[in-house]
Amino acid sequence: MPLPEPGPLTALDVVELKPALEAILMVVTEPTTGAHLAQVLERPKRAVDRALRELAAEYTEQGRGFELRFVAGGWRYYSRVSCAPAVERFVLDGQHARLTQAALETLAVIAYRQPVSRSRVSAVRGVNCDGVMRTLVQRGLVEETGSEPETGAILYRTTNTFLERMGLRGLDELPELAPFLPEADDVEADSQEGSAIAEAVVMSR
Repeated sequence: MPLPEPGPLTALDVVELKPALEAILMVVTEPTTGAHLAQVLERPKRAVDRALRELAAEYTEQGRGFELRFVAGGWRYYSRVSCAPAVERFVLDGQHARLTQAALETLAVIAYRQPVSRSRVSAVRGVNCDGVMRTLVQRGLVEETGSEPETGAILYRTTNTFLERMGLRGLDELPELAPFLPEADDVEADSQEGSAIAEAVVMSR
């Protein structure tokens, strides 16, 4: 009995596995599991896991300025520890710039809700905050602090640099939110909280 004719190649079929993994990992905002990558790329999980380990080893052997780490149950790119002085110099070079309103609101949500995930911050503000979160991390105002047991999402908290910049001895010196929250039903309060707590943080400076 003749074998069935192979179906037409799809766009994924012609993309090599390692370049595809690199492209995806360049845009992820949280560690991504090998199982998820295998599902997206329609490749065997064993092959994906092997390719990820090989990529991580290749970056180390080549002395690249970044590395591929397995953290919090998933894979993600990080700058290499040995390059920290260069990264720190770059980050601190922009410290004089003022925070935007979006950055201030995001920072305020983290300050009052910490530890909190990116998705929760976005839900409170009503907009995607991935880019703003990266800026706050780069400026040393926010840092990762573990992950949620249920979802594996990275949790964030404010740093000592945040306290120094705000002139606070501790988080207990943040002003109460009640005077800044408008009268609203419980359903509406969450979406309005971003601006309210931003104003509270400004008043604490």
